[in-house]
Amino acid sequence: MSAALRLARPEDLDRLMGLVTAFHTEAGIAQDMDQTRNALTPLLEGIPHGCVYLIGPGRAPLGYAILTFGWSVEFGGMDGFIDEIYIRPAVRGRGIATEVLLDLPKALAEAGLTALHLEVDRTNEAAHKLYLRTGFKPRDRYVLMSRKL
Repeated sequence: MSAALRLARPEDLDRLMGLVTAFHTEAGIAQDMDQTRNALTPLLEGIPHGCVYLIGPGRAPLGYAILTFGWSVEFGGMDGFIDEIYIRPAVRGRGIATEVLLDLPKALAEAGLTALHLEVDRTNEAAHKLYLRTGFKPRDRYVLMSRKL
């Protein structure tokens, strides 16, 4: 199974909303559909702060990855954050996420990114193994902290 990546476009919004809703439901993330739609739309329209990749066939994607971009003095330039990555439950375990997490950083490095970050639920052992296997390392001295504005 190929984890072909394609940048999502505005016409993919409804298809993407279904995937995001499934992920948020599975992860126990509170959902406000209008807020989600309003957050995704600029990414699909090409704002420079991030992008969405659909994984697999265009008409029936197997999942998605949302990336956001920033700047890090510590890492020497533009960095990225995998805000969300989701693979449909029916096709998990086939190496799709591994392929994405190995190929995507290579493409992003060629585009000038110097680091890629993600956050993972401390209790999700399968995700920890996946991320370690694909080159991500915990930063034990650091804790991601957030403040909703």
